[in-house]
Amino acid sequence: MNEPRNRPAPEPLYALRGVGKDYEGPGGAVTVLDALDLDIAQGESLAILGSSGSGKSTLLHLLGALDTPSRGNVRFDGQDLSTLRPWAAAKLRNFDIGFVFQFHHLLPEFTTLENAAMPGLIAGLPAEESQEKARRALGLLGLEQRLHHRVTTLSGGERQRAAIARAILMGPKALLADEPTGNLDEATGQRVGELLANLNAELGMTLVVVTHNHNLARLMGRRMELHGGELTARP
Repeated sequence: MNEPRNRPAPEPLYALRGVGKDYEGPGGAVTVLDALDLDIAQGESLAILGSSGSGKSTLLHLLGALDTPSRGNVRFDGQDLSTLRPWAAAKLRNFDIGFVFQFHHLLPEFTTLENAAMPGLIAGLPAEESQEKARRALGLLGLEQRLHHRVTTLSGGERQRAAIARAILMGPKALLADEPTGNLDEATGQRVGELLANLNAELGMTLVVVTHNHNLARLMGRRMELHGGELTARP
């Protein structure tokens, strides 16, 4: 009987090596992130905790190809994000990386369905296909009765759920959330956090949440803290 062969571990979806980020301040360069090494596995959920100004959003922007590191490299699905041309980075963000922010950034003149369908239209999909995708995504988030309401008539929690539907429309490999419950009351924030965790489990997309909300962080499979430009594991 043949002995089972040891299979190599799957490549992480994200691999950060020696990542640093500096910004120019009045007194010179300010280091926000310093020599970070981090692997994020495909399909895992990770919370990055930290106080305001700790660099959480900066790190998320690097993961989302919205910014480039001053040192080191961020690899996504085997590709160094800093080597992407602007058009390629934009395409990656539309197809492979979804974003959810503290403020929903929905377009007030459009309906819930029209807002959720936007990434499909940007990708060049026919309007009918984009709206069908949006209906399915909004249905996953319990908004099937609010499709044709203008977003100005939605509650805060409904608006954030619509923003999540928009973020997952194209079936991204990763969903990045920046303080997604920071503008919501505690009970609504808990429901939104549970929805994000359920989407991670049901759809298998990698979920990275940056937050100072410990209740939200506890819903994720792994927790780390960003302090003084460095990441440490949290229980």
